[in-house]
Amino acid sequence: MASTLETLREIRDINASFPYSEPIKEWKEQGKKVIGWQCTYVPEEIIYAAGMLPIRVTGGSKELELEDANAYLYINSCSSVRSCLQLGLEKQYDFLDGFVAGSTCDGARRLADVWDRYLSTPVIYVLSVPRKSTERAHELYRQEVLEFKRRLEEQFQVEITDQAMREAIGVFNRTRELLKKLYDLRKLDNPPISGAETLEVLNAGFIMPKEQFNELLERLLEEASTGDRALEGEFRLMIIGSTLSNPEFIKTIEDLGGLVVVDELCTSTRYWWELVDTDPNLDPLEAISRRYLDNFPCSRMYPVENRFNKVMDLVKDFRVDGVISQIIRYCVPYAHDEPLLRERFEQRGIPVLEVDVEYGMPGTGQIRTRVQAFLEMLEGGRK
Repeated sequence: MASTLETLREIRDINASFPYSEPIKEWKEQGKKVIGWQCTYVPEEIIYAAGMLPIRVTGGSKELELEDANAYLYINSCSSVRSCLQLGLEKQYDFLDGFVAGSTCDGARRLADVWDRYLSTPVIYVLSVPRKSTERAHELYRQEVLEFKRRLEEQFQVEITDQAMREAIGVFNRTRELLKKLYDLRKLDNPPISGAETLEVLNAGFIMPKEQFNELLERLLEEASTGDRALEGEFRLMIIGSTLSNPEFIKTIEDLGGLVVVDELCTSTRYWWELVDTDPNLDPLEAISRRYLDNFPCSRMYPVENRFNKVMDLVKDFRVDGVISQIIRYCVPYAHDEPLLRERFEQRGIPVLEVDVEYGMPGTGQIRTRVQAFLEMLEGGRK
């Protein structure tokens, strides 16, 4: 059994205090503001440049009882947004000074409406996000980001300068560069970090200042790169689909003999994939806007081939043997996307297991049985 990376112990301590983590408490004790965001199309650099801490609003890493949330959102809203609302209704997000959503799906949009009406967060903002990345779409999104910047300045009586935005770009680009190095380690035949552990790292990054997270990442990379830790797995797997924050789901897969070497999720690669252009001659707000709209696209973006091509590049670069697609019930964008993407995998000879889940569901019971059968099928394909 592989020894635990020491830096992971610190990361687990941070995650254990979710959602009001110790780093967030320390930030608030300094009299600073915290802004929650719910969609990867919300530009964190703008929040950070305002002197505030952007943290990701999620439903946590465990499956929740959603009785309260079900009273406010239709049952056919995905359990991801209902889990976020459940924690909000339980006042676990009362430390927020603002909440920002993207108009990327009906569930996220309705969550913002209910949050605005029934919770105590002082400032609610919804960022409109185009479905394309044409020049007209870029101009629309830039205007949306500009209006978001103005709203923050007006509501909190701050000035967001070009210099502050450039400094924020530097901090967040560093995070993206370090996460890429972490994923590069997973390309090895025997990577020093598992898929479940990687998700733990990402979870911590959403609930702490990025400078502090970058220091943790640098120490983790040094520890993982120089040690003799080498994980084994019968098959190299990829996880795709709806938002996923539960490391136990991935750990179950890896305990059965799979090795999750890459993932294509809004809580993983699609969060950190592209850098913001640091050309000093480029307006920083323009650079930020272009990065977010041009980033690794989610299933709502058109044309779909842009995303599919990137997914297939991951399959090649990480030498994937099989794919596990986990779709949260009522997650319409990914449910519609699934058969089209499955066809591409089949053309490449990559087997796919499709599982229907609820947000936070552990990989037990029927999920475990189906994963085990999938791995046995992969084994049979080798003979």
